[in-house]
Amino acid sequence: MCAEGALFAKAFTSQVPVERWYEIVGDPTLADAILDRLVHNTHRIELKGESLRKKRADA
Repeated sequence: MCAEGALFAKAFTSQVPVERWYEIVGDPTLADAILDRLVHNTHRIELKGESLRKKRADA
């Protein structure tokens, strides 16, 4: 991401917890580089609990 990108809001979503990114990426150095760029100056929201979509489907 370039410096100009800092002027715009971005949203990233993942169903994979950050702790598992190292396992998925496979290379700890590369995973660190990706995470450093994604989470620098960010607000992180981690949702917990059962999916509302799943609850509605079960109803």
